[in-house]
Amino acid sequence: MNSMTGYGYEELVEEKLFLSVEIKSYNSRFLDLSINLPSSLSRLENFFREKVTAAVVRGKVDVYIRLREEEPATRIVVNHEAVQSYAAAISQVSQILSSQSREENHQQDCLQKDVNSTLSFVLNQDGVLVSHRDFDVDAYKALLEPVFDKALEQFVADRRREGENLKADLQEKLAVLENAAAFFTQWQPQMEHAFKENLQRRFQELLGEGYDQQRVLTEVAALLVKYTINEEIVRLKSHLSALAKELVDNATPGRKIDFICQEINREINTIGSKNQFTEVGAMVITAKDALENIREQARNVE
Repeated sequence: MNSMTGYGYEELVEEKLFLSVEIKSYNSRFLDLSINLPSSLSRLENFFREKVTAAVVRGKVDVYIRLREEEPATRIVVNHEAVQSYAAAISQVSQILSSQSREENHQQDCLQKDVNSTLSFVLNQDGVLVSHRDFDVDAYKALLEPVFDKALEQFVADRRREGENLKADLQEKLAVLENAAAFFTQWQPQMEHAFKENLQRRFQELLGEGYDQQRVLTEVAALLVKYTINEEIVRLKSHLSALAKELVDNATPGRKIDFICQEINREINTIGSKNQFTEVGAMVITAKDALENIREQARNVE
């Protein structure tokens, strides 16, 4: 059994390279996986996604892959088209300025000569110099995969460790419910006897001493079919047996536990509605409290 909450972290630190993988998860009805990684590694997303989906059935899972290099290999390329476009634009400006007045033209011409003579003007324009990073994705994949696998291993182990704690708690609460079922079985004859006595007393109060006792017994038998808790106890024990099996045999019982708990709750409520004894009422409350704890914990189970 696994919890839906877990955490794993691993990193690789070299002289000029830092890689880290962080994986954490929270409760969710289904698998909600988010992988955050540098854009330069984007084509590896499906590769890492498949690794996570093979290990996790449900939960909100966030994966963070971080990459930092102190001196990444970079090439600078001149964009010839951009340079030619800027040169053409400067030439057009020069021609426009030549049509101005002599004083304006002299001022602008000096400015233009200064611009034309300054290499930084062109170099500072967008798109003139383009940097290309030599990035071998496969090489980074080879470095990153063992780091990712270790983080995922920690993450899975953390969920499993927490899952075992949840399992122990669920089995403890299941024992309370099984004890309640045994208690209800023990009290069933007394509940039926009390029901018969109450019904006979009411007949006597209404009809006096002359009531037909056989008719009363017939009516009691008919009503017992409706008011006995025998069927509820049988179904309750069946559901408890199914729940115990899920806790042992099913590696991801979260959804199934929730469904079984709904059925158990229905039987306990019915037993409570038919009850006439303080002791049974107290056990119903105890059973409902244990069941509610199981339902709460089931929300954390994968």
